[in-house]
Amino acid sequence: PTISIEQKTTSRNPRSTVATQTEIYDYLRLLFARIGTPYCYQCGKKIEKQSAQEVAQHLLGLKEGTLINILAPLIRGRKGEYRNIQDKVAKAGFARLRVDGKIYDVHDSIKLDKFKIHHIDVVVDRLAIKPGIKKRLTDSVETALATGEGRLTIDFNGQMADRVFSEKYACVDCGISLSELEPRIFSFNSPYGACSTCNGLGTKMEIDPEMIVPDPSRPWVQAIAPWRKGARGYLMYHRAVLRELAQLYDVDPYKSFKDLDKKFRNIILNGSSDEIWGRPFEGSIGYLERLFRETDNDGLKDEIVRYMSVLPCPHCQGARLKKESLAVKIHGYTIAQVVSLSIKEAKNFFATLELSRDKKIISEQILKEIIRRLDFCINVGLEYLTLERRSSTLSGGEAERIRLATQVGSGLVGVIYILDEPSIGLHKKDNERLLVTLQALRDIGNTLIVVEHDEATIRAADYVIDLGPGAGELGGEVIYAGDLPGLLKSEESLTGQYLRGDLKIPTPAGRREIVNTNHLQILGAREHNLKNIN
Repeated sequence: PTISIEQKTTSRNPRSTVATQTEIYDYLRLLFARIGTPYCYQCGKKIEKQSAQEVAQHLLGLKEGTLINILAPLIRGRKGEYRNIQDKVAKAGFARLRVDGKIYDVHDSIKLDKFKIHHIDVVVDRLAIKPGIKKRLTDSVETALATGEGRLTIDFNGQMADRVFSEKYACVDCGISLSELEPRIFSFNSPYGACSTCNGLGTKMEIDPEMIVPDPSRPWVQAIAPWRKGARGYLMYHRAVLRELAQLYDVDPYKSFKDLDKKFRNIILNGSSDEIWGRPFEGSIGYLERLFRETDNDGLKDEIVRYMSVLPCPHCQGARLKKESLAVKIHGYTIAQVVSLSIKEAKNFFATLELSRDKKIISEQILKEIIRRLDFCINVGLEYLTLERRSSTLSGGEAERIRLATQVGSGLVGVIYILDEPSIGLHKKDNERLLVTLQALRDIGNTLIVVEHDEATIRAADYVIDLGPGAGELGGEVIYAGDLPGLLKSEESLTGQYLRGDLKIPTPAGRREIVNTNHLQILGAREHNLKNIN
């Protein structure tokens, strides 16, 4: 088999990151599921196991008269027809079950689509919260926990969201229970782990206040850009609204936006409960958001998009995961905080991680694989990249070396790899580490064909094919094919002449004079690898 590792930008998929591409994230999910410590995302306390008595006591604290169904989960988020499940439930002594949110009698005819995901629960008991039911409630909770293998669900008949309780993970103070720690709850590509607001992307298209007010030095009644465009009636309406707002809050309409106090600036942008002309003032951002939701006019939507920016998700703050997943920590770090580290910092974090004896035994092989893959990335000169870095933002050379590190990590044998200038953009010391990686791939039983102009790579090759004599249509001939000593003796090969030192490219004796005319100056460049560069 032949694998081409090209010098091109990687996947444009916004879900692809350095961690997912190198498979490090798969091992991180497994590590957090096996040795992570869950905390309550509300109060921050460590979540402890919950007994049947504690669950019952919590339910007794509900409002009197609350109707509940105590359910024991059997199937959670799996595909299949489950033809025999009704017979099993009936034989266990239960009369009802809930399938995909709907309650059925065990003798009802239920047909499930085997290609769809299903949720199936046994209805253990149906009751109303009232005095004198503690024994029945406790017995039902114990039965549900036994049937559901340590988990139960309380269904409030649609009056509020289901509440999950677990013998393993629950916060007694806040009443928050977490499901079993599984790798899928740490995946932003799975509905079980992805933030429900941004669907695991970590970003959202939001109205950007800086786009709304591009020039804060203008008087605030004239500073709101979208309200300075449009038909005459539209402009007059918004001017009148802003004048009413100025009178309502007794603010000088000609005061610059930047000189307004923070509270009033927030009212202008996000609105308030105070009414203008009989209804609450929704603010400039609220107005645009409502217009964007309600309009069917594509032209108007395109106009509103001009005031939007890709901003971190307001719910997960760019971490991509649900708050329950972000409340699980290892040595004080959540999985989102781990992937925010650079590859070098992550290697140091895992290499110095102190664990209990039991956790060390459980995680030994997982940590070994994580550190192994981090080392491969370091060996190809990528230690400065963060694990959360989007693949679409990598340069061609970085993307190629990421794929190279992934291939080294896969441990394939008997493969032909074709690489296109893997040394591009590398410092000399990083190039040496890259060559060690390429030689390691060769040594385990693979063949590497490297298209390269780098002297160190040519000198490290086992076999050199020199094409020429010129470039493009002036080339295409095999000038030399053989080992390095033979290339150094070749009289026909231009490459051989340069390697011997017969030909050289001299340093120019004189440089162009810099004429002091108009020029472009870049100050404080900060993005990805650039750190405040002037």
